[in-house]
Amino acid sequence: MPGDESWHSAVADEPVVPPASFVEQANVADADVRENFEREHPACWERAADLLDWSTDYDTVLTEDGPPFRWFEGGRLNASYNCVDRHLDERKNQVALTWEGRLGESRSYSYLDLYREVNEFAAALRGLGVEEDDIVTLYMPVVPELPVAMLACARIGAPHSVVFAGFSADALATRMEDADSEYLVTCDGYYRRGAPVHQKNKADNAAMALDDGVEATVVVDRLGDDTPLADDEYDYGELVTEHRGETVEPVERDATDQLFLIYTSGTTGEPTGVRHTTGGYLSYAAWTSHAVLDIKPEDTHWCSADIGWITGHSYTVYGPLALGTTTMLYEGTPDHPEKDRVWELIERNAVDVFYTAPTAIRAFMKWGEEHPGSHDLSSLRLLGTVGEPINPRAWKWYYTHIGDEDCPVVDTWWQTETGGMMVSTLPAVDDMKPGSAGQPLPGVDARVVDIDGEPVEPGETGYLALTGPWPGMPLSMVEHEDWFAEHASVVPDLSDYDWAYFTEDSATVDEDGYITVLGRVDDVINVSGHRFGTMEIESAIADVSGVAEAAVVSGPHDLKGQAVYAYVSATEEDEGALRERIAGAVEDAIGPIAVPDVVVFTSELPKTRSGKIMRRLLEDIANGDDLGDTSALRNPEVVGELESALPDRG
Repeated sequence: MPGDESWHSAVADEPVVPPASFVEQANVADADVRENFEREHPACWERAADLLDWSTDYDTVLTEDGPPFRWFEGGRLNASYNCVDRHLDERKNQVALTWEGRLGESRSYSYLDLYREVNEFAAALRGLGVEEDDIVTLYMPVVPELPVAMLACARIGAPHSVVFAGFSADALATRMEDADSEYLVTCDGYYRRGAPVHQKNKADNAAMALDDGVEATVVVDRLGDDTPLADDEYDYGELVTEHRGETVEPVERDATDQLFLIYTSGTTGEPTGVRHTTGGYLSYAAWTSHAVLDIKPEDTHWCSADIGWITGHSYTVYGPLALGTTTMLYEGTPDHPEKDRVWELIERNAVDVFYTAPTAIRAFMKWGEEHPGSHDLSSLRLLGTVGEPINPRAWKWYYTHIGDEDCPVVDTWWQTETGGMMVSTLPAVDDMKPGSAGQPLPGVDARVVDIDGEPVEPGETGYLALTGPWPGMPLSMVEHEDWFAEHASVVPDLSDYDWAYFTEDSATVDEDGYITVLGRVDDVINVSGHRFGTMEIESAIADVSGVAEAAVVSGPHDLKGQAVYAYVSATEEDEGALRERIAGAVEDAIGPIAVPDVVVFTSELPKTRSGKIMRRLLEDIANGDDLGDTSALRNPEVVGELESALPDRG
């Protein structure tokens, strides 16, 4: 972070001890929990499985001779039943979902309300022809119908694929084509800062781009503007009404059966589908919600992530609802209509656990402590961060001004591929070190290694690798022995391990085993916790008329942490018009979140004598780092041009 020398430095502050009042009530407070998990592995993961109801008991926790790995083999269960039905006896009138809309509306669903609507929509999906193992694509903003649709799909054994509502029609079509998905649930539109965004228009364009079209489309009425529907399109509200009172018996699924498909950006320019299992994923999401977020049934839990991302899957929907708590959804932005919107919602809903991104925290800091200071935040018991590393200054501000130095802060590291948290402090067990995520969670084998695969010394930078299985691992890892990053620019030698996954993140580890994640080592940019392959963005820019060549790297941003920096070699002189076309092209191809924050025009890009663009050099220029050895450049004169062309980020 510009101007903050501690952004990626070793943490020198004294550890912060968890408050005694928190420890007394915590779900997990055993100081020996990591040692116990290690001693009992893999039977230790029965603790996670015991958080669920199984229709058929599993034969074994983990098959011994993986890969392929089999978690809870022989066990059968249904995720929808575990998130809804089983809570009815004790808390049918308790609020399961509470929703705050962008225009100030609110809706709440008790567990009984949720049970009824999930059943009715599950019956509707079956009536449209959706069968077990059909993949249903969900393309909606954060509205209650989205988790209802997810749970309805899970109820009938149809994996869902949630596509972030901000993605373009092309991005939606690419994901549906890859998933071979013939069913789509979307909405007529949604509101962005009070203005309507016509979502169905994008969905229609995506459907037209598919080779085989869409079998049926369900449309949620969000805007209330009576959108006309074609013969193969159905109104969500009418479908639910037609099936009023119907129930659908939950389909028993094998623990190893697919629960959902979610796409993450890779380095090849194409999104990568990640398939998560029913038993392993759900037990891991429930256990980490229980142990790290300390969620209890009487809580109101707010994870601010969009449900289109894995964080929203695991810690807005599946983890909290499996534990029978109240989970809060918010459709809007943190500063609309006013910059105290988040704190007003926490106060009004008496939120106990708040889980958000460092990007948001840095924005809160910039807006000023007077905004949270004007609200009663005493309901908060635990704070969390997710999506990217958090610098110590932002951590301390969060701990002080939001938690009143009385709420533990869990700084969690994990990925779409892991399904749930992997590195974090346990809030009632571990001291907190601002800027450091913490130790690997109990039962997780994560280590920082050098290029030869050897553990690094404390304080040295290395590569973060996972060297043992865990229940939340996706089917791709379960089924294959080698799951290394094929296209990463650097891959450590992990051949000495029985099994390992290279996360493509760099990190350091201290003498206490606390891991500080530094960022990506490949061509993936993490923008506000959302990963984008640089090739995907470069491809969109290169297609713009007037662009000769483009290279995309990550650079610093005061609020986002990382931002998209595009270096463009142009064939025309009107930079203003070209800049607009580039922004439009990236928004159309991927979505507005991937639009470059900085576009630097240059006569040519720095290249080696073999013609390879030196992206490492471009990233160093963006970050103001020492450029190191530039002798391999065939055009070293371009370096000064690029440095002078970079805008003042002041």
